[in-house]
Amino acid sequence: MRRFSLLLVTILLLLPLNGYGKVYPHLFADSAGSKITITAPPRRVVSLVPSITEMLKRIGAADSVVGMTYHSAMVPEADQKTIVGGFFRPDMDRVAALKPDLIFYSSLHEEIVNRFKDTAILVRLTAGSVNEAFNHIQLLGVLFGKENEAAELISEQKRQLSVIAAKVGVIPADKRKRVMRIMGRDQVSTPGDDSFQNEYIRLAGGIPPVFDENGNVIPVSLEQWLRFNPQVIYGCGDDRKLLKKLEGQGWRDVEAIRQKQVFFFPCDLTCRAATHPGFFVSWLSATVYGSEFSEPDKFVNKEQVVGQKKVDIDLDYVDRADIVYSNIKDFRQKTLLVRFKQPVSVVSTLEGQRDDITAVANHYFPPPTWGLGHNQGVDGLRSDTLKVLELDEQSTSMLFTGADMDNLAVVKKNFREMEVVAAVTAGVHGNAMRMTADTGLFYEPDSKKVKKDPGTINILLLTNMKLSPRAMTRAIVSATEGKTAALQDMDIRSSYSSRFSQATGTGTDNVLVVGGAGIEINGSGGHTKMGELIARAVYEGVIKAIGKQNGLTGKRSIFKRLKERKINLYDICRQYGGSHQARRLTTEMERLLFQPRYSGFLTVVMALSDQHQQGLISDTGVIESWVNGLASQIAAKEIVVQDRDLGEYPVLLEKGLLALLAGAYEKISIQQ
Repeated sequence: MRRFSLLLVTILLLLPLNGYGKVYPHLFADSAGSKITITAPPRRVVSLVPSITEMLKRIGAADSVVGMTYHSAMVPEADQKTIVGGFFRPDMDRVAALKPDLIFYSSLHEEIVNRFKDTAILVRLTAGSVNEAFNHIQLLGVLFGKENEAAELISEQKRQLSVIAAKVGVIPADKRKRVMRIMGRDQVSTPGDDSFQNEYIRLAGGIPPVFDENGNVIPVSLEQWLRFNPQVIYGCGDDRKLLKKLEGQGWRDVEAIRQKQVFFFPCDLTCRAATHPGFFVSWLSATVYGSEFSEPDKFVNKEQVVGQKKVDIDLDYVDRADIVYSNIKDFRQKTLLVRFKQPVSVVSTLEGQRDDITAVANHYFPPPTWGLGHNQGVDGLRSDTLKVLELDEQSTSMLFTGADMDNLAVVKKNFREMEVVAAVTAGVHGNAMRMTADTGLFYEPDSKKVKKDPGTINILLLTNMKLSPRAMTRAIVSATEGKTAALQDMDIRSSYSSRFSQATGTGTDNVLVVGGAGIEINGSGGHTKMGELIARAVYEGVIKAIGKQNGLTGKRSIFKRLKERKINLYDICRQYGGSHQARRLTTEMERLLFQPRYSGFLTVVMALSDQHQQGLISDTGVIESWVNGLASQIAAKEIVVQDRDLGEYPVLLEKGLLALLAGAYEKISIQQ
């Protein structure tokens, strides 16, 4: 495989370039060893491989994609593209209907090769290492005329990897930690010795297991587990189900379990050699070696500002607004910094009311630094950040966030001479919650140190009027109502009770209201024009920021909605039909959900389920009749849906799923 990757890069480097870099024909070898010639720019691309979809998005070539799988979860463009199925079972007819000129496929998609070898260019790009992923990004840059974007992406990831290499390079060999990636549902498994996932561990300074077996997934025996004795364990997503297994006799007798060094990361980072290797390796390394990374004498980069980008906040009293890029604790951090021509008053849910403020900031510190920031507390974090940014502590008001500042949304709303600006960062994966439904676990009287998490939805409000103290504090309510309305209208789910509850916010939201200058305003509630503008600006800002940060829109597919509720189609199909029918039943369920009639049914059931949970619907008889009728329609015969326990589900949501499962199961049984 690697020799073809090297051949690919060699051919690319020999190609003459002009104009936008598009010179045809392009000649290269893919990961399967196929010699491929592309004679024109690809216009209708179907990507069955989430890592390739991600690469196309990151280099700005997503416009050429007409179809993708629903596993491309972090790509907001998926809501405007045709979903052709899941990665494991794409629907051939849906692919064909798109009339693709190029299809990216994997080794699992042999049916694609058989059906489309004469009608489309078939390209298989499988990255077995970080360098191969970079080679694929470079190739895609050439094929789609995005060479500069590809080069910048690769350069940034290499920069992050080089920083980590320098940091872990000084850790003595006898201090390196044994790290294992776990995966699976019922059986503890790990990537094979040759996996890029073990390469991630080595790049992060860890020692991966060596079991003398290659492959994507290999089972781990209890004997192997105890012999390796991992000091750090990590996984992603459904791997959490293995925690019960690890609590069992023997499995818990390793250092990582005893020391509570078990961590979970987003699957889009752990399971793909794609566009974020530097970012993930940084996060993993900082998690494994947190104490070493916290010591200033071991920093490898000077803490300083390294660049800035202008932000359009055009108000008379605003001197300038920028996103400022800095190196702090060896990691690239980003700050929205708004400077004022004259001192103003502010009200902040993080800092309270403050006067004589000449600058406000919303500071993003990335995941690798979260543990470091928590250890020093918010006051230490604030002091260190302001020092690097060369800002005065007494005259600067700050918020902190874990949402990337490059995903900032700035929204302006006007009425006559009145203007409101909302600058919003927002993320809803992992921390969204519904107040009144979810449990707060932090009880401050029992803690010696106040816990301060990075804000997840942060809202910075500015207006061209001068807000009185009363108007500033009331503006927080208007902003909060606008934020919650956005979350409800988007059906953002609680991270802690996703099947039962919509989110009202996240556990770490903050609002900062700038008093401003100009005509004095004393009211900002719901009946005032100021309050209306604040709520509208925040509403739109939250929706845009979530789209940028999490790839979510209100029109996202039913497959995303299922994932948000932690509903795995294969799991419920295996539970309903048994292991022998799980794959066929899953395929049939996917085919049903491609059809608007059935995806619409399940979407309506989800909405009704929420209202039933809230006590707004009590008599469900009509819904039960609907369920039986729909199941019979799918099965093409009269059937009655029997109650089955799928697990912890709201009553109506379970009935809706059972209707589809019963109909699909009867249909495939008849076909047999």
